Amino acid sequence: MLAGNRDQRIGEEILREMSDLLLRKVKDPRLKGVTLTEVKVSKDLRNAYIYYSIFSQAEQKMQVQAGFESAKGFIRKKIGERLHLRYVPAIRFIYDVSLEYGEKIENLLEKTRVST
Repeated sequence: MLAGNRDQRIGEEILREMSDLLLRKVKDPRLKGVTLTEVKVSKDLRNAYIYYSIFSQAEQKMQVQAGFESAKGFIRKKIGERLHLRYVPAIRFIYDVSLEYGEKIENLLEKTRVST
């Protein structure tokens, strides 16, 4: 990648490390079945926005968010250890609605195919 895309490279590394952490280190049962979809890092590398998705009911989505908030310190510490950054970005977990939106659009398209 180009030198000017450091925030994107760091985001990709955070995504890779987060995936490994969720599989191997984080033991919170609320975070089982979570899919990480994207990580966006601010240009100054101080903030990381981690997008996740889960196919479930709204109640479970709130539990997943609470699980991430509970594990945030541990995750941030481990990312700092693994990536050797001068400043470990502040982490914010955001539910990604794009998969639900895509499924909704797909259902609408299917209804129009059936009715014609």
